[in-house]
Amino acid sequence: MNTQNIYNNKDINTKINLDTNSNTKIKICGLTSPAEARYLNENHVDFAGMVLFFPKSKRNISIEQAIEIMATLDASIKRVAVVVSPSIEQIRQIEAAGFDYVQIHGEIPETEAEAAIAIPILKAFNVSDMGSYEKYHNDSRIAGYVFDAIEPGSGKTFDWKLVDNIPRDEKLLLLAGGLNPDNVRMAIEAVHPDGVDVSSGVENDDKAGKNPERIRAFAIAVESHN
Repeated sequence: MNTQNIYNNKDINTKINLDTNSNTKIKICGLTSPAEARYLNENHVDFAGMVLFFPKSKRNISIEQAIEIMATLDASIKRVAVVVSPSIEQIRQIEAAGFDYVQIHGEIPETEAEAAIAIPILKAFNVSDMGSYEKYHNDSRIAGYVFDAIEPGSGKTFDWKLVDNIPRDEKLLLLAGGLNPDNVRMAIEAVHPDGVDVSSGVENDDKAGKNPERIRAFAIAVESHN
């Protein structure tokens, strides 16, 4: 199948605009079990992120585990595969599994036009590589951006004023990096992102899995700002 023209700028922007509204979206990242998926269902979360092909992460799961988690999620929740400099073979596995988006940290794999990536890309940036934003700003495959701290998944914040220097476009902008129920309202007021992305900020104290009370508190904090 020729996917070269599936996602031109207009198509991606229409898809994103249909998927979003004036409210700040919530993305919970690093799911590792179907039980955590149920926490998201209970709190009307918009995006669910799962780390794949990155064994360095304690949140890394297999494609098979991801499929089981996705089967538990409400249909309204967008499924996001989170990867680091993936190979095109890994992208194909992600597409076949039924993810809605692929969030790419590092390099996007080069493909021939007839073998294009067939699902929208969320390009992740951190404070050390925001200079490459312009490169992706004009890339028709990119549906949105995730701005994170220099160590993604570390739970550390960064200077939110850095995002002020990024020209806004019609693509989705998600803010990540050290967010938690206590600071997410401040982050929204400072950056005005389309959505906020949290992982460690809603985990148990021992970082072994997501905490349902913290997910609820995070969702309430975001909703109170909307």
